[in-house]
Amino acid sequence: MNAVATLDSRPRLARGFRFQWEPAQGCHVLLYPEGMVKLNGSAGAILERCDGERRIADIAAELEAVFAAPELAADVLAFVAMAGERRWLAWDSA
Repeated sequence: MNAVATLDSRPRLARGFRFQWEPAQGCHVLLYPEGMVKLNGSAGAILERCDGERRIADIAAELEAVFAAPELAADVLAFVAMAGERRWLAWDSA
């Protein structure tokens, strides 16, 4: 079970989910046996970096650089926490 997400957490897709670009939808999607979640651009940008290697702080820093947007850590952390509650993401406790 997921612990509380922190900036040091290293999120990854949970078992049973697949992240991909869906041309027919024109967006990234999260596929699972019961269906599909269409993701907005921000969610897709975050989830494509959740590889179990990068820390949330690293993901936020990367997105800040890519989008020239300061102080995204709180937003990234909030999204990862929500995705964990929905069981889209998992991470090991420290």
